[in-house]
Amino acid sequence: MVQIFQILDLALNIYSWGIIIYIFMSWFPGARESSFGEMLGRICEPYLEVFRKFIPPLGMIDLSPIIAIFVLHLARMGLYEFFRMFLF
Repeated sequence: MVQIFQILDLALNIYSWGIIIYIFMSWFPGARESSFGEMLGRICEPYLEVFRKFIPPLGMIDLSPIIAIFVLHLARMGLYEFFRMFLF
């Protein structure tokens, strides 16, 4: 049971970092058009698109990735509490 928690926690952590890297790639011209950028786009964009429907950009600033990462953090905390109830 602990291994399942660790795997899920690691997956959410890696996904959060993937979103952060994908966001920073927008600062560099052509980075999102690379094969790595396109792969991250296929992984991150479906999740980010959910938040972009509800949170409009403020000028040139898109706040939806910040909210998306915050929701992932809440999911990790909820996962921790869920497994803590069952393991202890």
